[in-house]
Amino acid sequence: MDVLGRYRNLIVLVGVLFAQVLGLAVQVKRTTDSEPTRLIRVWAVDVVTPLEKALHWVQTSTGNVWHNYFYLRGVRAENRDLKQQIERMSLEQVRMSQDADQARRLQALLAFKEQFISRTMAAQVIGSSGSELSRAVYIDKGESDGIKPDMAVITADGIVGKVLRVYRSTSQVLLIDDQTSGVGAILDKTRLQGILRGTPAGEVVLEKVMSDEAVPAGEMVLTSGGDGIFPKGLLVGRVTKVAPGSELFLNIRVRPAADLSKLEEVLVVTKIDERQVQPDQTGAARAVDILAERLPTVPSKPENAAKADTPGAVAPGTVAPKGAGSDAKPKAVSPEAFAGSGAPAARKTASSPSSSSGAASGTSSETSTGTSSGNAAAATETPATKVSPKPVKAKATATDAPQPQPAVEDSPH
Repeated sequence: MDVLGRYRNLIVLVGVLFAQVLGLAVQVKRTTDSEPTRLIRVWAVDVVTPLEKALHWVQTSTGNVWHNYFYLRGVRAENRDLKQQIERMSLEQVRMSQDADQARRLQALLAFKEQFISRTMAAQVIGSSGSELSRAVYIDKGESDGIKPDMAVITADGIVGKVLRVYRSTSQVLLIDDQTSGVGAILDKTRLQGILRGTPAGEVVLEKVMSDEAVPAGEMVLTSGGDGIFPKGLLVGRVTKVAPGSELFLNIRVRPAADLSKLEEVLVVTKIDERQVQPDQTGAARAVDILAERLPTVPSKPENAAKADTPGAVAPGTVAPKGAGSDAKPKAVSPEAFAGSGAPAARKTASSPSSSSGAASGTSSETSTGTSSGNAAAATETPATKVSPKPVKAKATATDAPQPQPAVEDSPH
């Protein structure tokens, strides 16, 4: 109280001056580029801004400490799990790559052909059938754009339907949930095939699947390519419910992948290419090579056997047969017999044509010496024979005088 009483006049003066400044700040406006602002607001912002900056810095620092220190306590375990997952995915990728290469080789071996969408045309949905019994839409592309009936209509999510009628500038597309539609479909994992049809209620069901098969809910349904309209492998939808149906088939409900009630832009498949799978030349082995290795092969014929099959030829190391018949087989000669039988003499006999012709002429008139002359002739043709010509004694007759046999000279040549 003493302080207030002593400085009362000064406090009152300061208060009055503050009130005047505050009043001026409320009345005075600062003009900016956008709009005029009162001076009191500017001062208030200038006073509060440092405090807000301090509070924001404290909050940011606290958050950084939490994320950089306390939150990192579980990062090590998470990092370890991620590394294990990456390793498993790498092994799975290698296995899938090998399976894909093997599938390509087998498909090339079987002359397998695949269908590819090579050309599409974008179209916009401009209307619908307006009837619950007929589920169809109209697009703004027609005959003048190259659209033809039975062309597939798809979206990025899945198939939509097929072109039913074509006009000059528009076309009518029959959706897959129409009761008159039909799409060849196949289940992704179980590989069961069926026919996809619509119902009067607007649902999509998969027919012609036997009741003894197990079809899990949530399995993907793809096009099988059997209808000749949709290429194989396009997404149709997923199985939502499986129940026993009439007769021996299941009642499988399918949710289409494309939202058929909210179609705006679609793609019309105008061309489908059919290509044959090419074998992978970069692999370690191809299926064709593996198959060629497993096939039985015919061994090649030996050279000696080929020479022996020719008529009139005698294999080396054999003796000509004694008889003149064609059924006689050559007899093999051992190396020891060939070494000690006087083979040089046989070679000298074969090299002297005069001596061999004399021996043949000296024995031609006698019937008992026919075999010996045949042996001598065969011996002269074969360089490996052991037979040497010997004089044969002939009986004297009244009409034929005995003739001396010519001697064989062992003259070196």
